[in-house]
Amino acid sequence: MSTLYLIPVPLGKRKENLTLPEHTLNVVRELRQLVVENIRSAQSFLQWIGHPVKPYELEFRVLNKKTPDQEIFSFVKLLENGDVGLMSEAGAPAVADPGAKLVRMAHDAGHKVVPLTGPSSILLALMASGMNGQHFSFHGYLPVDEKKRKAEIVRLETESVKSDCTQIFMEAPFRNNAMLNSILEVCKPETRVCVAVNLTMPDEEIIGLPVYKWREAALPDLTGRPAIFLLHAG
Repeated sequence: MSTLYLIPVPLGKRKENLTLPEHTLNVVRELRQLVVENIRSAQSFLQWIGHPVKPYELEFRVLNKKTPDQEIFSFVKLLENGDVGLMSEAGAPAVADPGAKLVRMAHDAGHKVVPLTGPSSILLALMASGMNGQHFSFHGYLPVDEKKRKAEIVRLETESVKSDCTQIFMEAPFRNNAMLNSILEVCKPETRVCVAVNLTMPDEEIIGLPVYKWREAALPDLTGRPAIFLLHAG
């Protein structure tokens, strides 16, 4: 049986490679069939790592949040012709990413699934937060509606108090400032909040403080910058 390789991608564009080990790059350079979120950005990544095959000679399939299940199932057929790579747009595939269904289908069909080493913004943020790394929960995107978003933040804070659990979530970059303001408005003063921005990039910024100290400080402008939010209430 062929192998489905899960390919992590750097969290941002930079000339040098600081996040992917050589083994990961060597495996990707051997692949000829790829399932990706976006073909254009995938081709740019393959060129960046020096893939020896021209993009037009590779087999691409697109898997994003709009891809229907029956089409995803057809991607499993690619494994009958050889190994396949599942590539995230940024970070780890199948984590806050639409690739999990293909992974499950590959397991069900009896194929080997191999995750390759690379960056995950969620784990990097947790590592740098100083919060509980033994018990944590990732919630993806919170509600867009301000009232519902604040209610969800309060619920997560309450759950953190009950279970000593670090709560992790994200937001669309253009709404980051609104998210931070909502957190600081509704959370208790002693609750710790960490914001990890542009991880692995030259302008990386990680700030972890109790809410009362956040309220005293000048807030960073998070607009347009990929961010992970973490809170822990003990």
